[in-house]
Amino acid sequence: MPVQYSGVLEEHKAVRTAAGLFDVSHMGEIEIRGPEAAAFVDYAATNHASKLKPGQAHYSGLLYDHGGFVDDILVHKVAGDHFFLCVNAANQEKDFEHLRSLQGFQAEVDLASDRYAQLAIQGPCALATLAKLTATDLAAIRYYWFTDGAVCGVPARIARTGYTGEDGFEIFCAAPDAPALWDRLLEAAGAIGGKPVGLGARDTLRLEARLPLYGNDLDETTTPLEAGLGWVVKLDGADFIGKPALLEQKAKGVARKLVGFVMRGRGVARHGYAIHAPGGGDAVGEVTSGTFGPTVEKNIGMGYVPAAMAAPGGALTVDCRGKMIDAEIVNGPFYKRGKR
Repeated sequence: MPVQYSGVLEEHKAVRTAAGLFDVSHMGEIEIRGPEAAAFVDYAATNHASKLKPGQAHYSGLLYDHGGFVDDILVHKVAGDHFFLCVNAANQEKDFEHLRSLQGFQAEVDLASDRYAQLAIQGPCALATLAKLTATDLAAIRYYWFTDGAVCGVPARIARTGYTGEDGFEIFCAAPDAPALWDRLLEAAGAIGGKPVGLGARDTLRLEARLPLYGNDLDETTTPLEAGLGWVVKLDGADFIGKPALLEQKAKGVARKLVGFVMRGRGVARHGYAIHAPGGGDAVGEVTSGTFGPTVEKNIGMGYVPAAMAAPGGALTVDCRGKMIDAEIVNGPFYKRGKR
């Protein structure tokens, strides 16, 4: 997947107004099978996997004992004894070894990445575009649900998920089938003004939607409670790896929080830039993600700051290569698609 095909701004606009096609085959897939697959995933990950229905997916996390992220993942329940995990590309081997190290369950862990390709079509015209290539009733697939069907005659798992803040679908197919399927999808998308999209616009799209990126906003030093992801943590459910650490952190109160902010002065916050309290002084945190948001037409970012400073409306100062630029903490996503 290149940084860009025709230009980051052009590709970003295509996703927000028509459809964008992504080759995300670099992502990893791990399959969990066995009579205790549900119990295994419940123990390994933070969310209630056993409560999923067949054909349903959810966002979850793999944690270390200290509560930091091994990875953030999507869990798909294919059947009671079969779960399909989509994991971040750079983490797939680490995730596999982490899961394989867990003992005491009748469940097999299979790193299946080499067998799968993943394509995604995202945008307001994604459903209408994909519908021309499949007999599957796409409208019947609810958000964060999936079905096994076919696209252009190719067997595929079609999931109504994505990483852009738009409606759309992620399509898993056998790796050898992907090139021809890409060509057909690209032809269909191009007919309505859609474009292939690279890593550059993938990042601006996900940041406008305030979706975290592992390696930037999440890593082994950050916990779900600090990252504002307490909603994917089943603290009231069965034990899982990292639960004792999170219970302790919740009882004490988190010391820092991941916030979203908009630059009020002229300057773009970039990953790694220092964040200060208004008026300067020592750094209180650093930018984890930052860019210009083409749709919102603002310079936006995320970063960890002390919990006492994390309220929406609060002021920050970002050191943009020696220039101290004012910023304001905001609530919710920077961009939220309207009802269509």
